[in-house]
Formats: sequence, C-alpha cells, structure tokens
Amino acid sequence: MNDLAEETQEAYDEGQKMPSRNHSFVQTRLAGLLLNDDRFTPFVELSLDVSQIDLSQFGLKIKEEIIPDVCIYPNSIGFNDEDDDLKMQEMPLLAIEIISPKQAFSDILAKFKAYFSLGMKSCWLVMPMFKSIAVYSQAHKSTMFDLGDTEVIDKVMDIHLPIDKIFGQ
Repeated sequence: MNDLAEETQEAYDEGQKMPSRNHSFVQTRLAGLLLNDDRFTPFVELSLDVSQIDLSQFGLKIKEEIIPDVCIYPNSIGFNDEDDDLKMQEMPLLAIEIISPKQAFSDILAKFKAYFSLGMKSCWLVMPMFKSIAVYSQAHKSTMFDLGDTEVIDKVMDIHLPIDKIFGQ
C-alpha cells in the first residue's frame, strides 16, 4: 500500500471523517448561520489541544488534538494579530460534528464524551442523510430536530437556528 492509501486507511480506522458534498454544504451553512450571532465566533476544522487528557478512556485513539467540524467560542476570541495558534488550548463552548457517509455514530458519540469531559457545554450531531440534528446537553441526553421542526434549539447555549436553512430547503 502506498503512503497516501495508508494514511487514508489509518484515518478511517481511527473514525475520522471523510467529508462528502452534503457534509461540506451543511458545515458551511452552519458556520454562516452562527456567524450572524454576535455572541459567538464560529470556527471550522479548528485543532483543539487535548494532550492534557487521556482520550483512550473514551475509546478514542486520538492523542494530541481533536478537530470538530464546527465549534463556537465567545465573541471575544477571534483573529489573533500577534500569533496564530496551531492548536487551541482553550476549549470551545459548543462542538458540532457532521456525520459522513462512512463514519460510525459510535465514533462521534465517543467524541462527545470527550468534549463534555473537556468542559464543552453542548454538542450537536448533524445527520445530513436524515436532515436531522441531535442537540446534546450531556453525553447521554439529547433532543432531536428534523424538517418537521422550524428551528434547532440549543437551550444550553440559547441558540435558535432555522433548520430549513441548514439543509438548504
């Protein structure tokens, strides 16, 4: 196997995403909608430093960094004129994971356990194939939203987003 094929297989084995068109579409829509909320700064594919915790306790093979599809910080965190952080030390308030066609739900739920243990307040599991979003307020407690709802509501973060705009309806 060549180097690229080995890296791709290793990423797949570790439960990392292999983004698709719908994944990218929804990721862009979510970041754009969250950008309109002056309380928060959204980031896409931001590396978070998790070297301070052993993630193997959650069944993750990740050792030093974890990368949510979208995450939000307070609006006070934004562009840094002095230095660029390769890995953020401070954890975001919210992490959003968008499931890819070849990604397992169990991998994302393991990440959510890690996210909550790292101090995140909320996690979203976005499922483009079902046009639905599960908002987690705890590792095992979620509320499901789909196109039958008008909004995705995150009570912990006080976020209300029109679900039809997320999925381009």
